[in-house]
Amino acid sequence: MLAADRLIALALMGFSVIVMWYAQRLPVGWEAETGPGAGAFPFWLGLGMLLASGAILLRSFVTRPHSGETFIPDADAIPQVLGVVGLLLGAIALIPLLGAYIALMLFLLAYLRLMGGHGWLLTGILTLTTPVFLFFFFEVTLKILLPKGVTEPLFYPLYAMFF
Repeated sequence: MLAADRLIALALMGFSVIVMWYAQRLPVGWEAETGPGAGAFPFWLGLGMLLASGAILLRSFVTRPHSGETFIPDADAIPQVLGVVGLLLGAIALIPLLGAYIALMLFLLAYLRLMGGHGWLLTGILTLTTPVFLFFFFEVTLKILLPKGVTEPLFYPLYAMFF
């Protein structure tokens, strides 16, 4: 398992460096009229991934391996993994039709309630607040419009308020 941790950490570190290198082609700093440059978000995301992957790599050299540890998941984990993959594929398929925010809400609802077995209070709070936060982060702050599908007309009043 430590070998897998190291391999994945190194792969993510390499990917992070590539993301940061490509992000440098765009302005990374603060633009006077538009805010953060087009490369700012990918650059800082790449740096965060690089640091997190580096921490995982360092931890793998400090951690002592457990006896009998294998990389192959047990039989109970396979249906869970397939369920999450199915939910993700379903959410991705719904994005062009219903939009990113509704697809995300449906994914969170199914994942938290069905897969995670969490209560309705936590499920409701996360299902409602996460898309709202992402709307303000991407569309209002970064001015990156996400696909909305048939729900686009519902966003016109918000566009009028923020743009």
